[in-house]
This record gives sequence, C-alpha cells and structure tokens, in this order.
Amino acid sequence: MPQVEVKKDESFESALRRFKRQIEQEGILRELRDRKHYEKPSERKRKKSRRTRK
Repeated sequence: MPQVEVKKDESFESALRRFKRQIEQEGILRELRDRKHYEKPSERKRKKSRRTRK
C-alpha cells in the first residue's frame, strides 16, 4: 500500500504528485484497469501474443 507523508512546508499538490508517481511505478493503476472486466484466459493469451509481435 503506497503511502506519502506530507513534509513540513510542502503543498498538497506536490504530495499528490508524489503519490500518483508512486502508484504508477508500482503498476497499481494498470492492474486495476486489467481487473475491471473479466477476461477469459484465451483472450488474455491472444492479447499477450499480439503484444509480443509488436
């Protein structure tokens, strides 16, 4: 679980940017999008093979 502590004299916006960067680096948003809809294993395999071709 990513956490960001707001430092003394730090704006909320900069702390939010740091938090978003952490989430992106950990791949949480990507995983959330992937889990949003169920994907059959055969579909997953097709997508994976398409990605490797590119």
